[in-house]
Amino acid sequence: MKTILLILLLSTLLPTKEITANNYRRLANSALVNKISDSTQKKPLKGVATHLNKQSSITKLSDNLQDVDPRIGNVGWMLVPTRPTVQQPNQLIRMYPERNDDLDDQISEFPLTVAAHRNGNLFGIMAATGMMPSTGKPISAWDHELEVTTPYFYSTWLEDYDVTTEFVPGKKAGFFRFIFPKEKEKLIFISNHGKNSWKQTAAMIFKNEETFNGIKAWVVGQFRNIHQSKQNNQPIQTIKNNGLWLSWNTQQADTIEFKYAISYISSEQAERSLNSEIPNWDFKLLKQQAKASWVKELSKIQVEGGTQAQRRSFYTALYRCYERMVNISEEGKYYSGYDNRVHTDQQDFYTDDWSWDTYLAHHPLRCILNPDREGDILASYVKMYEQSGWIPTFPQVYGDSPCMNGFHSSISLLDGWRKGIRNFNQGKAYEGMIKNTLQATMVPWKNGPACSLDSFYYQKGYFPALHPGEKETEPVVTAWEKRQSVAVSLGAAYDSWAVGQMAKELGKTNDTARLNKMAQNYKLLYWPEKGFFMPKDKDGNWIDINPAWDGGMGGRDYYDENNGWTYLWQVQHDIKGLIGLMGGKDKFENRLDQLFREPIGMSKYQLWAKFPDASGLIGQFSMGNEPSFHIPYLYNFTNSPWKTQKKIRLILDTWYKDNIFGIPGDEDGGGMSAFVVFSSMGFYPITPGSPYYTIGSPVFSKVSIHLENGKVFTLIAKNCSVKNKYIQAAKLNGKPLQSTLFSHTDLMNGGLLELEMGALPNKSWGTER
Repeated sequence: MKTILLILLLSTLLPTKEITANNYRRLANSALVNKISDSTQKKPLKGVATHLNKQSSITKLSDNLQDVDPRIGNVGWMLVPTRPTVQQPNQLIRMYPERNDDLDDQISEFPLTVAAHRNGNLFGIMAATGMMPSTGKPISAWDHELEVTTPYFYSTWLEDYDVTTEFVPGKKAGFFRFIFPKEKEKLIFISNHGKNSWKQTAAMIFKNEETFNGIKAWVVGQFRNIHQSKQNNQPIQTIKNNGLWLSWNTQQADTIEFKYAISYISSEQAERSLNSEIPNWDFKLLKQQAKASWVKELSKIQVEGGTQAQRRSFYTALYRCYERMVNISEEGKYYSGYDNRVHTDQQDFYTDDWSWDTYLAHHPLRCILNPDREGDILASYVKMYEQSGWIPTFPQVYGDSPCMNGFHSSISLLDGWRKGIRNFNQGKAYEGMIKNTLQATMVPWKNGPACSLDSFYYQKGYFPALHPGEKETEPVVTAWEKRQSVAVSLGAAYDSWAVGQMAKELGKTNDTARLNKMAQNYKLLYWPEKGFFMPKDKDGNWIDINPAWDGGMGGRDYYDENNGWTYLWQVQHDIKGLIGLMGGKDKFENRLDQLFREPIGMSKYQLWAKFPDASGLIGQFSMGNEPSFHIPYLYNFTNSPWKTQKKIRLILDTWYKDNIFGIPGDEDGGGMSAFVVFSSMGFYPITPGSPYYTIGSPVFSKVSIHLENGKVFTLIAKNCSVKNKYIQAAKLNGKPLQSTLFSHTDLMNGGLLELEMGALPNKSWGTER
């Protein structure tokens, strides 16, 4: 931790070189511009931490910001791209330029914050010059080479208006700066998504409110215009195009600044947050504070070795893990969309999570890097249960947004508890977990009381499926998401295991026995002759489908977003039992081999028209979807752990490149990035809820994790390289390690894991159980 504090101090004291778009434009015809360009964006974010590359003594204490490129994945392979989000870690204010993706050459606005990941923005601002348009909102082209994207600072040049836009984030506040050309009318357009209600309440101070999915958000913002020695000339105001236009003439402003804060409690609270976070017009100070917040988090993991591309993919993935959940507490209070009340609470309250995506790796990563914050997040889940009657599935600021299937928050709650996190109410957590398990509907994209399908499940142990063409009989089921009968049944088994294990922690033996039995229900849908988990109807008859193709759009009649090949492995809580179903280790291994080799049997166009989430393909293995994360690690439970090492390196090298296409599917706000972080370090939480990690193949020769308890976990991979990906031998705390597993306790105690790497596999290492 002393090392991290030193990095933090150095990063705020040493200057950072950033080039504004106007400077680029003035240098456009000079040879110098090429050197400047090379030092900033074309060579990944060199300008963010130039000083770290100049002094070897400081390089050893790298803050790792130079290896973060928010543009990675900004063009989606099939679905939604990542965004170059600018924020402080896990904080409310999140901003990115509003455009389709990195290849869209127009920016329509800059949102004042992202209210929910991929689910809506609040308010907006945009600069323009010249005559105010009679209709429409301002929109401008931008230039890739003139855009600076870092986690803590953003700058771009608006090509159509010749305006440089800059932004730095606070926690509940933000700060924009617009640098205009001389001798042109200056325009600022501030908007909200709904009827305009911007009002000026004092000199250069404007307020507004916006309704978002049934809740209100308030913004208070203040402008300052700078022209030589004059400041704060009042603009002309015009209400038009569902927003407010502010205009200054050519003699009134060269630079216009806008600082603001957002609150879910009240306008008064937003004003207090603004005065607290940005009391003065000090853009540089807020930038330093935002940068320091990222130095603190990114410096927790130090790596040595690896290629520059691997470091960029790794630290960009780590940055994305801090996009959410977000802290919406405001001076010891928070507004809850779960009971529509303001609560006084000194424990921070977090929203914006997709538990179906994040229980696998994102929550487990926080258990290591930010256990106190993870405790606050789990406590937020419990409070949402107390306020609404159900533990949510996709908790948003406005309430639950029930998506996908399963109650995987139960797994995260168990995982946190078993990893020593205690700052949430275990008793209340269990109360909500078992209520979801025994009383809530499992129908996909729904939350609420059980329906007839759930009653059937409680009696028979599986979710009944419909035959192809059979009409739906349960009105709760949605026409698009369908029953997802196999996926629901498998997910419910894992969830039941997690609740049963929490019951065991609490000494509830009867509940433990009942839930452990429910955890074995997955076996009811394994059809040995077919070798897949297959659907059954209400009479217990198999429905003979093609598990690689049938089930309608996204396979949703039976599976979810992916096919039966992916769902063949969805038994993380009982891998030994799954191996037994398949006939033993050798057959299990052969089936894994077949997964990675099986052709899709059709054109990719045909496949993706029906299964757009089945991206990042290697055979039938789909890296672009969360249910596949653990699959390459299953070789560790066969007689060939070396195949895990081989597959993980192939997957990272193939599908996680350090460019705009560097995410093979929906990244899901940290869900997929956490897989990259774990796998690049060389281990993975194979079964969230069980405090153990399984070893893969690290891409770095040394990984040091600086823990909040002051200890350092170190992984050393001797002779590690792109070629040397196979483990020859291992030691844990100086003792030979023949197993592929080590415990969370080993990690949190500051253990030392030593791996000897080589170009050819040691086929006998790791086979001991």
